[in-house]
Amino acid sequence: MSEPALRELPPDAELVRAFLEGDSAYDGVFFTGVRTTGIFCRPTCRARKPKPENVEFFQRANDALFAGYRPCLRCKPLEPPGRAPEWVRPLLARVERDPTSRLRDRDLRQMGLDPSRVRRWFHKHHGMTFHAYQRARRLGSALGQLREGRDVTNTAFDHGFDSLSGFNAAFARFAGAPPTEAREREVILVTRILTPLGPMVAAACDRSLRLLEFTDRRMLETQVGRLVKRTGGVLAPGKSAILERTEIELGEYFGGARKEFTLPLAPAGTDFQKRVWEALGRIPFGETRSYGGQARSIGRPRAVRAVASANGDNPIAIVIPCHRVIGADGTLTGYGGGLPRKRFLLDLERRVAHGELELGL
Repeated sequence: MSEPALRELPPDAELVRAFLEGDSAYDGVFFTGVRTTGIFCRPTCRARKPKPENVEFFQRANDALFAGYRPCLRCKPLEPPGRAPEWVRPLLARVERDPTSRLRDRDLRQMGLDPSRVRRWFHKHHGMTFHAYQRARRLGSALGQLREGRDVTNTAFDHGFDSLSGFNAAFARFAGAPPTEAREREVILVTRILTPLGPMVAAACDRSLRLLEFTDRRMLETQVGRLVKRTGGVLAPGKSAILERTEIELGEYFGGARKEFTLPLAPAGTDFQKRVWEALGRIPFGETRSYGGQARSIGRPRAVRAVASANGDNPIAIVIPCHRVIGADGTLTGYGGGLPRKRFLLDLERRVAHGELELGL
């Protein structure tokens, strides 16, 4: 993945604030070189913060390297933000190889892992313990098989449950209904996708992408709740062809090699919201539109506030480009992922559209 630079960084005072506060909205937007140690960090580094007079800021990690700084061993600024640490990667790979497996604490210890450390990492990055994550993976897989017509008994034992009653109880807690009643409910798989601007949560059914949002967005929990309520679906951690395609196309977009996404989309919203989101998709790459202009484009010139509200409720960031809507005076206005990310995305698209960033680098 390439590392496109911003044309202009925010003022130093704002960069100092973002670094001292560990503002995740700036992850990937700038890097901090610490003169007293000779290392450089990402804004969210949890190491002890140096004095402001001892730091300088860079647009790209490469700029810091060329200036003679070494990458911080704690925040690892050369890796995508949010990447799983090396110690947990074998465990993740094992779960992906066999989602129906049931690993207990003794299995983790045999792998050289501390169960408490594993539990803390999964709770921080997935909002649940490792054992809850495994159980959700197994139950999501089980629901998929039930929807294909498989019988409950064989499905239960094939997914690591020791008894049918235990399976039924766990399934009812997971899906909100017993297995025989949940066959018609849609399975929505959820995964994390790493980007230069921080990790994102992506959710998709068999046919389309339904959610894509930065993990630190305050409205994420609300967005997830709306998705479940409006679709009646059941969320489960996992991967699918749609989610893998989303990750590939996002990588191409950030690398300057993609101007249009080809992903099938199915955002859950009202008819009005869907009209607004469809209009967002018609804003050309590298261009912007005002809220008033967007309201006129859907034939509702007086509905500027309603249009702005629908933009804020957009559940599929970047792919449905709400970041391309700005104030009538050209200023950057609110963005769920944070204004630093909005500025980054607009600058990236402008540079690619004008040929200032060579495609595919």
